[in-house]
Amino acid sequence: MGITRVAVICLVILLLTAARLHAQDTLAAARDLYASAEYDNALKLLDRLSAGASSGDEQQSIELYRSLCLLAVGRQQDAERSIETIIGRDPLYQPTDDLSPRMRSAFSDAKKRMLPAIVQQQYAEAKGAFERKEFEAAASGFKRVVEALNDPDMGHAAKQPPLADLRTLAAGFHDLSVKAIPPPPPPQPVAPPPPSVQVSLPPRIYTGEERNVVPPQTLVQALPKFPGAVPPRGVTGVVEVVINEGGAVESAAMIVPVNSSYDRMVVTAATRWQYQPAMMNGTPVKFRKRIQITVTPPAP
Repeated sequence: MGITRVAVICLVILLLTAARLHAQDTLAAARDLYASAEYDNALKLLDRLSAGASSGDEQQSIELYRSLCLLAVGRQQDAERSIETIIGRDPLYQPTDDLSPRMRSAFSDAKKRMLPAIVQQQYAEAKGAFERKEFEAAASGFKRVVEALNDPDMGHAAKQPPLADLRTLAAGFHDLSVKAIPPPPPPQPVAPPPPSVQVSLPPRIYTGEERNVVPPQTLVQALPKFPGAVPPRGVTGVVEVVINEGGAVESAAMIVPVNSSYDRMVVTAATRWQYQPAMMNGTPVKFRKRIQITVTPPAP
């Protein structure tokens, strides 16, 4: 009986010790170790926490304290790699104001190094989704590109080619992607519909993809002269017009802008354009037309 009682007591002690050790493996415990300048012990605990981290926010917090500890023990390159891991997971990550100026500067330097390549990769992925007609994914991707280009740490780089060109392209393709997203399916009716009422619907606007539709023929479509000097690479844009049954332009909008000044000139000029209206089965119909604008510098 004495031996059995001793064994039970030992087992209870072991279980309590294991539970206490498990309770200590928390991010709060790692923060306490860091605050107590026990950096090596904090790094060991963070390694254990990282293996079991489930959420993205938890992983980012663990990596942040890892970078703080590494910087505190003088492992500069390891700290930079840890910061780069954080930015790789979230390119728009912003360190909190309670971090030291040295850490905020380290994050800023890392973003300046990494964001240009990340932005170009995100644009390529969004463009691929657009070409595959995955418009929701494309719209989300192009939005991330624009947000990254607006990050304060991009600074001068975002205003220079090729990133400055990507900003214009990403904004234009984002708008195109949003317009191309199909509407959600209508909800299933839960009750019989009320008696039908005759209403006059607005005329349908055709795009040329329908059968038996002959697109409009251009009569007058003069583009305005580009104001100022044309950039060496030239400029491109896309204007969309709606041509009514009489061949006049009833609305115009830039869907891939050039610049604010020239865009206004193009939209104003478009209201004066004339077409032979689109026809469907011999009847004039409204038509939506997109026109590519390409302005090249004069030959030397």
